[in-house]
Amino acid sequence: MDISYHKSFSSQLGRDMEYKRYGHAGRPVVVFPTSQGRFYQFEDSGGVGALAEFIDTGRIQLFTVDGVDSESFFDKHADAAHRIARHEAYFRYVREEALPEFLSTAEQANGGRKLKPLFSGCSMGGYHSSNFVFRFPELASGVIALSGVYSARDFFGKALEGDIFYNSPLDYLPGIVDPKLLARLKALRLIFCCGQGAWEERMLVETRRLEQILRDKSIPAWVDYWGGDVSHDWPWWHKQLVYFFGRWLDEDLMHRLD
Repeated sequence: MDISYHKSFSSQLGRDMEYKRYGHAGRPVVVFPTSQGRFYQFEDSGGVGALAEFIDTGRIQLFTVDGVDSESFFDKHADAAHRIARHEAYFRYVREEALPEFLSTAEQANGGRKLKPLFSGCSMGGYHSSNFVFRFPELASGVIALSGVYSARDFFGKALEGDIFYNSPLDYLPGIVDPKLLARLKALRLIFCCGQGAWEERMLVETRRLEQILRDKSIPAWVDYWGGDVSHDWPWWHKQLVYFFGRWLDEDLMHRLD
């Protein structure tokens, strides 16, 4: 497997940020880490290994982005305004610094072909990937989110003031009425999965709420619920990654989508 490590200073965050790339060609895939995770977590937890067949055969090129959850959602000492500002700076880093670099690399790897990235993540990574795609659908081809949360309320309380609201998909999605934005969202290929076993209680509730909102908005999505033995942990996410990436990429082959 072709692997490279990258580190550069982020002007948006005012500090160095790191990522790793896996694979020599294919659909670019941006993976967010779980709660307070780092860019190396996906590899260390077996996610890269689970997707090795897709990576080694040139179907996907993986970019594992770094995280700043400890400075935003999970910072117990800063006030809400500072924490959400830090998260917004993080999303600007992803959108304006990391993503253009990922896509330039992918374009060269794919012989000049420009492919929109697929976003993915587990748990908090499922939240980040979904929230990013919902907010910036023009930058994405879709999302595969596993065991995600989709509300900011448990992190910031019920006030949802300012930018907090726009980082709480269960709250901002129902209010989207702009036809162009809805059309972009409807063009995405969206996959959400949640188990019904241990430690999935909150995720299950929020996934069901998300499913209803998307249905009400006529936004197509595959929302899949696995069994009562399926817990909120990496062994199950490995199985889900292989299953859903396989289905998503098979559709790529059928439609030759950009």
